[in-house]
Amino acid sequence: MDIDQLNSVENKGAKMRLEILRLGGALLFLIAIGLFISTSMGNIPNHTFLLVSAIIGGYMALNIGANDVANNVGPAVGSKAISLLGAILIAMVFESAGALLAGGEVVSTIKKGIIDPSLINDSDTFIWLMLAALLAAAIWLNIATFFNAPVSTTHSIVGGVLGAGIAAGGFGIANWAVFGKIAASWVISPVLGGIISALFLYVIKRTITYQSDMLAAAKRIVPLLIALMIWAFSTYLILKGLKKIWKVDFMVAGSIAFAIALTLYFAIRPLINKAATALDNSKASVNTLFTIPLIFAAAFLSFAHGANDVANAVGPLAAINDAINSGGIAKKAAIPIWVMLIGALGLSIGLALYGAKLIRTVGSEITELDKMRAFCVSMAAAITVIIASQLGLPVSSTHIAVGAIFGVGFLREYLKRTDAKRLDEIRKHHEHLDPEATEAFLDSFKKADIAHKSKMLAELKTQKQGSEFTKKERKKLKKVYKDQLVKRSHVYKIAAAWVITVPTSAIMAALLYFTIRGMLIP
Repeated sequence: MDIDQLNSVENKGAKMRLEILRLGGALLFLIAIGLFISTSMGNIPNHTFLLVSAIIGGYMALNIGANDVANNVGPAVGSKAISLLGAILIAMVFESAGALLAGGEVVSTIKKGIIDPSLINDSDTFIWLMLAALLAAAIWLNIATFFNAPVSTTHSIVGGVLGAGIAAGGFGIANWAVFGKIAASWVISPVLGGIISALFLYVIKRTITYQSDMLAAAKRIVPLLIALMIWAFSTYLILKGLKKIWKVDFMVAGSIAFAIALTLYFAIRPLINKAATALDNSKASVNTLFTIPLIFAAAFLSFAHGANDVANAVGPLAAINDAINSGGIAKKAAIPIWVMLIGALGLSIGLALYGAKLIRTVGSEITELDKMRAFCVSMAAAITVIIASQLGLPVSSTHIAVGAIFGVGFLREYLKRTDAKRLDEIRKHHEHLDPEATEAFLDSFKKADIAHKSKMLAELKTQKQGSEFTKKERKKLKKVYKDQLVKRSHVYKIAAAWVITVPTSAIMAALLYFTIRGMLIP
């Protein structure tokens, strides 16, 4: 056996040991939940139901941490604003803080009103329904994470409740109007996120990186962009992250956020000016000015996600706990502190054990992200949610973030193709000149600001236009740029996963409901 084979065996062994450690950590967490329920709640009726439900709720929380949290920190990691370990630590702290401090005391038992609980006959049927929905959603998230597909946990649990609800009460139990809105969000969320992120990136390019003096432009524009980011994230946090402990309308949230942003703008501007003065006039240098805003963005998004989406893990568990203790079916259920702890800890542990895989996918495998592009993705995540909430549109934070990454990638493709066409035209117009003169003109064109480039191109248009490439060669060039900037395999895989999330979790939940019902009815 040669040295390469030995290294291969050692690498496989190391990976296997790591997987065993991860699996062991997850199992220890679930065992700890079981022991806690057995020792502290062993005397309540239907104790076994609560024990099983709590373990499945913990499993769901692990999978949310492994899959959904990547959207909040992935862009910051992909742009190298923060290390993978640093991002995981930030997300763990702020996701848990959001869940425990702002997660609320009451949760809706039927997520998004997807089914009518009044049509369910008894509390036992309701418990079986929620148990099947929770387990189906958790299994689907586990499968999606295995295949590196970031999917919506909200859609997963909605599909689970829909499928189990239909199995328990027939098709009439479903609220199809609500389901139609959720289905529409499969398109609305990524498209809106992509358009907004692409728009921000285009503005940054036009106002900063396409200018001859990028540092002077950055001194003017970057403080304004950061102030806008502060407004957007403050509004987002007040509207979504704090809504369960402090509910206000958009005008109040926006006004408070504007006052915060305006105050901080005057503190940020001299800091940006000082930092920019020490930099050289290059795009790479301007990129560094977005590092700290990206770290804060990761923290804010994680806090809001923990506060808003932890109910995806603990909502069904809280509903089961309420049904067991009260013997009835309620549209709203109190969240005991132990239920919220399961959600918060499970989210953090799942992120620590398995989150790195999806963080890398979101941050670097779809398209290359620098700090400016990652900033645009984070802005799109906050602003899209604000717009959608005011228009009453159901959107998914996962779809928004990934759609925003697609948006910046596709814009870069368009700009690259346009630039290639311009350079092609310039070469054609200079084909009879000395090659050195042609290259000098091209170098001057590349360094010119946007206004000067437009003037140079206008002069060329007065001459005969043509192309040095054939149509076939141009198509080949176009394809190369597509392959470089946005990986089409990821686009197709993620889009397919989004489309099948609700139906797949619904089918699994229906089958699980019939299985549980068959096991428990004599």
